[in-house]
Amino acid sequence: MTAPAPTTAVFDLGDVLVRWEPARVWEQLDPADVEAFHARVDLGAWNLAMDSGRSTADSVADVAASAPGHEPVAQAYVDRFLDTLAGPVPGTRDVVEELAASGVRLLALTNWSAELFERARPLLEEVVGLGAFEAVVVSGVEGLVKPDPALFTRVVERFALAPGLTAFVDDGPRDVEGAAAVGLRAVRSTTAEALRRDLAALGLPVR
Repeated sequence: MTAPAPTTAVFDLGDVLVRWEPARVWEQLDPADVEAFHARVDLGAWNLAMDSGRSTADSVADVAASAPGHEPVAQAYVDRFLDTLAGPVPGTRDVVEELAASGVRLLALTNWSAELFERARPLLEEVVGLGAFEAVVVSGVEGLVKPDPALFTRVVERFALAPGLTAFVDDGPRDVEGAAAVGLRAVRSTTAEALRRDLAALGLPVR
């Protein structure tokens, strides 16, 4: 028996709808300083701590304590964060707008620092079209990050979602796996064309 088409779609934002390129913030710094920062600081883990709810001030202080002398590079990331947002991912906003026009319920779920998301919100409104989404759930506000099943479960419960009728779109393989583990119909976004095929295969109304 064919599964019914989803009635809700939940989208990640970074590298699904908006390109995230952290190296852009350091283009005006001495490359040797940036290289030294990366040698001492695990950027992914440091950023994930902010996505989990740690403040930007405390995160820079963490670098000052663990890698003295490298905090200016960390501070530049915080100060120039909007420069990491390198424009829309080609074609995916069109997919979102088609789903919205067809009456599909839309939510967003993103791993993002609460502070930095609020700073980026006006730009995201323009680039991503946040108005298409009923709500945006931000990990830094929730104190949980994908792929923690507790975060997916919280979204399901908060918005009274039926997991089997909910598509989830993310670029991260682990996040896709985490969503699937709680019953969401998860697909990995690589290109807009592939995403269209995957969503259409679920029965969603995309061209």
